[in-house]
Amino acid sequence: MPDFSTLMLFFAACVGLTIMPGPDMLLIASRSVSQGKAAGFLTYAGIAAGCYCHALLVAFGLAQLFVLVPVAYDVVRIAGAAYLLYLAWQTLRSNDTTGEAQAPVARIRKRRIFSQGLLTNLLNPKVALFMLALLPQFLLPEAGSVVLQALVLATILNVVGLVVNGAIILSSSHLYRRLAGKGTGSKGPRYFLATIFAGLALRLAFDSRD
Repeated sequence: MPDFSTLMLFFAACVGLTIMPGPDMLLIASRSVSQGKAAGFLTYAGIAAGCYCHALLVAFGLAQLFVLVPVAYDVVRIAGAAYLLYLAWQTLRSNDTTGEAQAPVARIRKRRIFSQGLLTNLLNPKVALFMLALLPQFLLPEAGSVVLQALVLATILNVVGLVVNGAIILSSSHLYRRLAGKGTGSKGPRYFLATIFAGLALRLAFDSRD
C-alpha cells in the first residue's frame, strides 16, 4: 500500500479537484432541487460507483485505450451525449421520472436514479482521462497490488466527494422542500432537470479532449 504521506498528498489533490464545480456536481445539485435529498444521494452513489469502475480500468491499463485509439474516445463521447439527451427527453415526457409537483422519490425507481448517475459517469470519457492522468502518479507497483491501491485511492476520492457533494445535496434539497411545500402543480422542476441533461449532452458532444 502507498505510505501515509502519499495518501495525504492524494487526499489534498482530491479536495482541490472535488470542490471545483463540474458536470457531476451540477447533475447532483439539479437532482436534489427537482427530486429531493434521496435522489441527490442516489445520483452521487451511481457516480461514485462509476469512479471505482474507472479506477479499475486504470489499474488494468484499459483506460489507455482512449489515448492509443482516439476514435474510441469519440465513440464514448457521442454515446454519452446521446444518453443524456435521452434522459432529457424521458424527463420531459414521463411523470414518474421527476413527477408532478416534485413527487417524492418513493414514487421513482431508485435503481433508475442510481443507474443514471452511474452511466452518466461511465459514458464521460473526460472522467476516464482524468483518472488516467491522476491515479498513476500515486500507484506504486512496489507497494503491493495495483488493483487494491487503485480501489483505496478511489475510495478516498469518493469519501471526499461525499462530503463536498453531500453539502451540495443538503443545501439544494432545502430548495426542493420549499417548492414542494407550496403544493403547486408546476412542471418547473421537470423542465429544470431536463435542461440540465440537455446542457450536459451538448457540452459533452462538442467538447474536445484538451
